Amino acid sequence: MFGSKKKRNDLKRNDLMAQLRPDLSRESLGVGPDFPGVAPNPVLSSDARKRNAELRTGALALGVLVDWREVNSNPRVVLMFDVETADGISFRGIADEGLTITELIRLAPGQTLPVRYRPAVMDHYVALARDADPAHVQRLSDEIASRKRT
Repeated sequence: MFGSKKKRNDLKRNDLMAQLRPDLSRESLGVGPDFPGVAPNPVLSSDARKRNAELRTGALALGVLVDWREVNSNPRVVLMFDVETADGISFRGIADEGLTITELIRLAPGQTLPVRYRPAVMDHYVALARDADPAHVQRLSDEIASRKRT
């Protein structure tokens, strides 16, 4: 009874996104049903605004760009990453970002970028860490590389 309307609306929104943009459906992104869906307009969603505010202060990790899809001509893009944290946790992450044309043309699969995530939630949402200190990113990269060698 309680919360059922929200769940029904989430299902409708995900079905709508799959119909409007089949290239952004969970199947075309290659993820399972537990992976978060892409909101048609996260700027208008209070949940998305709250999530984005939390991600701005989230923990730093490294993400290897797997794929990206342009959502609209702003350009707003959905980026998919294979993320590795300082704690050794690996997961598939999704970021919904507004990029400049210059940033957009520089995107290439396999590129490693710093991202932020919410360790307490671990819901696959990440954000580009544009404010990350390069020295901190380098230390994180070295730590992850040394762990892979052992």
